[in-house]
Amino acid sequence: MTTNSRMQRRFAALKDENRAALVTFTTAGDPNYEHSLNTLLGLPGAGADVIELGMPFTDPMADGAAIQLGSQRALANGQNMVKTLQMVRELRKQDQDTPLVLMGYYNPIYRYGVDTFLKEAADAGVDGLIVVDLPPEHDDELCVPAAAVGIHFIRLATPTTDAKRLPGVLANTSGFLYYVSSTGVTGAAAPTPEKVQREVEVIRAHTDIPIGVGFGIRTPEQAARIAQFADGVVVGSALVDCIAGAQTPEAGTAAVLSLVSELSSAIRTAR
Repeated sequence: MTTNSRMQRRFAALKDENRAALVTFTTAGDPNYEHSLNTLLGLPGAGADVIELGMPFTDPMADGAAIQLGSQRALANGQNMVKTLQMVRELRKQDQDTPLVLMGYYNPIYRYGVDTFLKEAADAGVDGLIVVDLPPEHDDELCVPAAAVGIHFIRLATPTTDAKRLPGVLANTSGFLYYVSSTGVTGAAAPTPEKVQREVEVIRAHTDIPIGVGFGIRTPEQAARIAQFADGVVVGSALVDCIAGAQTPEAGTAAVLSLVSELSSAIRTAR
């Protein structure tokens, strides 16, 4: 893994600014390719520091209803891995600085072909992967090959990740560590910030890698509180809900970018 990647440069710059990153999640192709791409292209200007782009999958078992439905909308409108990688290429035509992470499940990558996927992802400008159903025991399948082509493998830690398990989680993690602040699926109610802060401090004693916190963060006020101690604040379901609740696809894009702007402003003044 390069020591001067786009991801590392972004977190180093934010550390100099003494603020957390706003990490946004939307699903590629939700509600359709055109409007999902418009949303993606607008995220950096609205204040997203790191972008997570979901790879739609028929059985997203770690996700709550909002993101499950987002995947269904995308798949129903023809989204596939080829189109998802094309969205990344389109972003890179106008933005060479914002790190982009593909997030999802191993099945679509496996079916696409790991070597082909990694080559095309690296060429397109993907900076990292979050693959929620590949534990450290299977690092040789995707994590190690991803690092070989310069793509970070971002691991998840949870409140149930104990001292015995943590070293394995951290071993090949790079870019940042995604701390899932609650057990259950995405979009679930968040625990108290004080409890999350204590848990993040325990992990920070074992690693220098940036730690992003997600699951259940929906409002600027919640984001600002998490930003006081985390290196990144991850918001996903609330953004996907903006798309689901909009009267038109154009209104969905506008709602997402408006909320991102509000979240960004809150995070920038949190410390």
